[in-house]
Amino acid sequence: MTVRLRVRPLLLVLPLILTGCSSMSHMSWPSVSWSSMNPLNWFGSSVTVSDKGVGGITASTPLTEDAIKDALDGDYTLRSGMSMSDGKMLSFFQAMDGKDVKMSISGEPKGNVQRVDVVDPKVESEWGVKIGTPFSSLYSKAFDVCVKGEGDDAQNVECKAPQSAHVTYVFSGIWHGPESLMPSDDALKDWKVSKIIWRANPVQASAAQ
Repeated sequence: MTVRLRVRPLLLVLPLILTGCSSMSHMSWPSVSWSSMNPLNWFGSSVTVSDKGVGGITASTPLTEDAIKDALDGDYTLRSGMSMSDGKMLSFFQAMDGKDVKMSISGEPKGNVQRVDVVDPKVESEWGVKIGTPFSSLYSKAFDVCVKGEGDDAQNVECKAPQSAHVTYVFSGIWHGPESLMPSDDALKDWKVSKIIWRANPVQASAAQ
């Protein structure tokens, strides 16, 4: 008697479960982005620096909020501003992750993007270079490839990417010599990439600026 009482409720529940499964198979479920569920995409970025640009940003991208947001796949929030460079007025957008600036996109007002400065550690160049990459893994000497930085990068060194005339790497590190001189190759070998810059116009090998 006891066994039958325990089994009978179970037998009554099973048809309900099976009926529920059958009806659920006909339900319309929200679409799922499988790429967003890929663990490899949780911690990385879909934006890459290449010879053509940064993410979807290229030399033909208008310097507008909508165009830049679309080109960066909406990965960042944007804030705009104006600045002066060599006596010229520039318009720029800063790509933000929370309160942190991850890149700056600039150019002439109402024109196209001319330059993108990347400081986001998640963004790499298509050749595998990212923030923190050591100088010694890319170059053996600075001659004819690197120049002293200017402006905010005056204490740094900017070097042309071996694979691209549009991409340069800004290296930061310790140098005990005169500020006006290029650090020695021996000192530079321990310096690391602190910024990746893409420019719409090609960069001369001996003059990153």
